[in-house]
Amino acid sequence: MVLPLSRRSLNKKLAPHSKALGYFRRRMGRAMTHRRRRKFLTLLGVGIVAACPLAARAQQGAMPLIGFLASASEHGSRGFVAAFRNGLAESGYVEGRDVQVEYRWADNQYDRLSALAAELVRRAVSVIVASGGPAAPIAAKAATSTIPIVFTATSDPVRLGLVASLNRPGGNVTGMGAFTVELDAKRLEVLQELIPNVGLIGALVNPNRPDAEAQSQLVQKAAHTVGQQVRVLMAGSEREIDSAFAALVQQQIGALLVGADPFFSSRREQVVALAARHAVPAVYMNRDFVVAGGLASYGTNIADGYRQAGIYAIQILKGAKPADLPVMQPTKFELAINLKTAKALGLDVPPMLLARADEVIE
Repeated sequence: MVLPLSRRSLNKKLAPHSKALGYFRRRMGRAMTHRRRRKFLTLLGVGIVAACPLAARAQQGAMPLIGFLASASEHGSRGFVAAFRNGLAESGYVEGRDVQVEYRWADNQYDRLSALAAELVRRAVSVIVASGGPAAPIAAKAATSTIPIVFTATSDPVRLGLVASLNRPGGNVTGMGAFTVELDAKRLEVLQELIPNVGLIGALVNPNRPDAEAQSQLVQKAAHTVGQQVRVLMAGSEREIDSAFAALVQQQIGALLVGADPFFSSRREQVVALAARHAVPAVYMNRDFVVAGGLASYGTNIADGYRQAGIYAIQILKGAKPADLPVMQPTKFELAINLKTAKALGLDVPPMLLARADEVIE
């Protein structure tokens, strides 16, 4: 059995070798120091390598962020979104490479726009593109007074309180005018030329628009200007569109003016099909309805407003202020006529009207 030595006894036994032990301890200390240094440098290198992806991600996070607030649905806005991206590309920016876009779709439920606008504000977007009539920019402006806002196609933004004036908007909002409601008088004239003896004309208006009452009054004013009697029919849902056409037939209304609204644009197949089923001549706000089988349209190129909005958004990202960017107004107005639909309705399109058409679908 071996008993353990006390510390005192151990020191006595090691005393003759103290010099050698001191040398050994010093060598071990230096070796441990080098080992720690190598471990530190190794860890530092690993940290630098690990930090590289983080730095890359940080750079990606610094990519400008645009909020896209839409009153319509994603499915019904594909062409407009493509036009918006064309505007970005014309300015040298590609979505996903140079700029990120956060999309928010209200799916024609305008009461959702306030919450969607608030989401984009919380995301701290650099600019908000508000699309689809007046409802989206009104909601965006209510949500922020500091983030720049660009609307895509809005009639009379001064009347709506979005800007102080067209040339000097004066706040955080600017964009593209549309002349949608303002052209109702011209659309009524087109109907009168197509149906010279038309009596009562119906006007389809979406009651969910923030300016629905003003739109109804403007339609009546336009009818008075051309000496025409108009009856306003309200429809803010798919079912109400069906009911409006039933009322149209019951009241023996001879023709229809479909009011400017993103909701009707998103339901154009339904509207055009009902007009054909009930043999009702109708005029619309843009050519998309005519391509879908509608009789005629008169209006501006809405898609071009989205393209211009993309250009304005990039100008703002580069430092321009909305207050200094004038509201752009359309200068070209397009008349489209579907001759196949006219024939199905038993209408002879006057040669003078045909000659003025920018697009004729046969």
